[in-house]
Amino acid sequence: MEINYTSAQANKLLKKLNDEYTALLDKETRSRDFRAAMGEDVESVRPVYDYAETQIRLAELETQTRLAALETKIRKLKHAINIFNATQTVDSFDMTIDELLVYIPQLTKRKSKLLEMKSRLPKERVEEQYGRQSNIIDYTYANYDIAAVEADYEKAADELSRAQLALDAVNQRETFEFEE
Repeated sequence: MEINYTSAQANKLLKKLNDEYTALLDKETRSRDFRAAMGEDVESVRPVYDYAETQIRLAELETQTRLAALETKIRKLKHAINIFNATQTVDSFDMTIDELLVYIPQLTKRKSKLLEMKSRLPKERVEEQYGRQSNIIDYTYANYDIAAVEADYEKAADELSRAQLALDAVNQRETFEFEE
């Protein structure tokens, strides 16, 4: 049965499937052995665990039942998301989602650098030198036009916002087929 998913929906499903897979394995690990203190009634603290039943269930899971099906579904869904991201272009950007997912961190890094630069004063007194007080007064000077940096910061912030909104829009609107 084929169902259309948006990238956002597919990623949510992928997370759910990964959580379910982890929970199945974790449940067996947590119940197969236990500790009891000296003098404690062992039966009162024994978790519910039937080795034979659990092994049968795990064997079923591993032989083309739930566990194997989950692993296969996770692989196929992740692959479908990757293909979608590599082929779906983003409105108003000449990039695929994949490229935009690289571009956004680049913009974020640039915006952070420009924020630091625009926050500087043209001339700042250096209070400490090498971790200790000094009688020598040093100054640090901005060797750039702070107003130009502020303008570049605004452009980078606007472009980052535009890219994030465009990515959100395509992830919420566009669908792709995934065979469950």
